[in-house]
Amino acid sequence: MSPKNRITKNNDGTLNVPDHPVIPYIEGDGIGPDIWNATRLVIDQSVKASFGREKSIQWLELYVGEKGFLKTGEYLSDKSLQTIQDHVVAIKGPLTTPVGKGFRSLNVAIRQKLDLYACVRPVRYIEPVPSPMKHPEKINMVVFRENTEDLYAGIEWQSGTDEAEKVISFLKDKMGVTIPEHAGIGIKPISEKNTKRLVTSAIQYAMEHHLPSVTLMHKGNIMKFTEGAFNLWGYEVAKEKFGEKTITESELYDQYHGKVPMGKIVIKDRIADMLFQQVLLRPEEFSVIATPNLNGDYISDALAAQVGGLGMAPGANIGDTCACFEATHGTAPKYAGLDKVNPSSLILSGAMMLEYMGWEDASERIRKALQDTVRSGIVTYDLARQIIGAKEVKCSEFAAAIAERL
Repeated sequence: MSPKNRITKNNDGTLNVPDHPVIPYIEGDGIGPDIWNATRLVIDQSVKASFGREKSIQWLELYVGEKGFLKTGEYLSDKSLQTIQDHVVAIKGPLTTPVGKGFRSLNVAIRQKLDLYACVRPVRYIEPVPSPMKHPEKINMVVFRENTEDLYAGIEWQSGTDEAEKVISFLKDKMGVTIPEHAGIGIKPISEKNTKRLVTSAIQYAMEHHLPSVTLMHKGNIMKFTEGAFNLWGYEVAKEKFGEKTITESELYDQYHGKVPMGKIVIKDRIADMLFQQVLLRPEEFSVIATPNLNGDYISDALAAQVGGLGMAPGANIGDTCACFEATHGTAPKYAGLDKVNPSSLILSGAMMLEYMGWEDASERIRKALQDTVRSGIVTYDLARQIIGAKEVKCSEFAAAIAERL
């Protein structure tokens, strides 16, 4: 396809989006083909409803995961990674992690190899999805999870190996650290550079979407030089880059008596375990959460559970050069090919992708049509068994019902 139909990115981070961009997609494994076909129908129909023939997407399939191995002998080829890089924007279904093939996770490998350092997970309630919360409508948060380091860097050695014993000996002999015999060892790197670019992205998002606060989530009371440093570096970058637009929570009460000045974003922090409690008890106090990798994994899934589960939770992995939008759940192989599962996670990730491209009208159409479809009682099996009077439909039928409302 012609390079003129590629999305490009300017030095300031803005995109140049042609009217008929080429967008790579990865179908995914297990239920991936089912939810991808549903998502493609909804995205194409939404773009058509918003722009007629003036705009459309030209889809380019990448063979990654099990399909990639069958067709190319590789689960994740350099060519596929380069194609995502070249086209700036991509979307993917869930991928199986091959056992004993050199990857802890294909999803993690894509993030790390493309330096997609910000995992962005909006969590918003869609009525009337069943929820364990009394007031799930109060939950409207966006999690910015650092994607490339922390424990997910994968620096670890198995118990009893020569490598683990060497690390234990070094820590004991050179650093005076006592480690239990035959322990497995892991390293948790958190860096100033990666922390500051993640928090920068979170604050920029809050500014662009007129959100009132950014909360730094960390366990710095225990891990003082990793997560504690994350917290300190987060405050530093807020002051360095956004000093005129941000205030700290202490400044809010010391100088402004708790009333946020017009146009200011409040930067605050919470210990991780405390925040898990507070997003249950006082969810309306949090809008954007910026956090290291492991905390972000936990809190984003916990928030998704509060609004009905991972099936309703979209996500994106965004870096300085490209972005990949994805379903946040797994491959559910026992449902593969049954046209049964809920495609909402990938559909809503598609809406995120359109918003990222600047096609806001098409993006908002998808969110509204999905909301209207669920509210009308037309849902897949996972929701039908929880909603009295609901009509259970197939994955493809659910997508068709959304498309009709576009």
